[in-house]
Amino acid sequence: MINRDVPAMKLAFIGGGTMAEAILRGVLDAQVAAPTDVAIGEPRPERRQFLSSEFGVQAHQGNLDAVKEADLLILAIKPQDLPVIFQELGERLRPEQAVVSIIAGAKMSTLSKGLSHESIIRVMPNTPAQIGQGMSMWTCSRQVSDQHREFTRSIVSTVGKEIYVDDEKYMDMATALSASGPAYVFMIIEALIDAGVYVGLPRDMARTMALQTVYGSTQMVMETGRHPADLKDMVVSPGGTTAEGLQVLERAGVPAAIVDAVNAAFQKSIKLGQG
Repeated sequence: MINRDVPAMKLAFIGGGTMAEAILRGVLDAQVAAPTDVAIGEPRPERRQFLSSEFGVQAHQGNLDAVKEADLLILAIKPQDLPVIFQELGERLRPEQAVVSIIAGAKMSTLSKGLSHESIIRVMPNTPAQIGQGMSMWTCSRQVSDQHREFTRSIVSTVGKEIYVDDEKYMDMATALSASGPAYVFMIIEALIDAGVYVGLPRDMARTMALQTVYGSTQMVMETGRHPADLKDMVVSPGGTTAEGLQVLERAGVPAAIVDAVNAAFQKSIKLGQG
């Protein structure tokens, strides 16, 4: 939930890609910050031009120019670009600044050491943040002030739901489930659409039916609060069509495969964090 009582701070984004744009749009739409209080460091001139014209923010080629007045820095770059950022910003940040990282696998200890800075916040968002329906898990070092914590909470709340955790170990789990999860869901949706076409439905009709089925089923779990297994049993009639279909999924090992996929992503996230 957005805390309107949190004083506004100046923001700097390092990287102006898709996720940075999603957070920026959420922050501005919710009036958590004003365009004049936001600066972006982005190497691509066409991207700088777009962000400046679209949102009215300051866009700089140099990252140091972007962060010099910021209270909170958001690292929205690829993991392979971290060494460059460490070289640019290391030992150049003010003690009263805090750094937010949305970089998958980058641990707080790595960021703190590379930047020579102690106030580190780690956020793991996911792609539905682009439409304000994201799921973000976040944590921070003990040196982060209460003001920076609440401002961060206000920021992540603008792009969906958020969960704060005290233990960083949960971040790799969030990476595997909520950050990678949309890809699994998109694959299931694609398969449902293709299945509809296979049995004879026109593709546009199959798409509408599959999307509403997934959306409605999700809403039903959320609004009823009931266990998915209970709701599944409501659909299954003895000897019926759903029971037949579920048997095929069980024999194919679909539930176990989803567990294995999340676990594989979890292990990969751990490896990324180990360098």
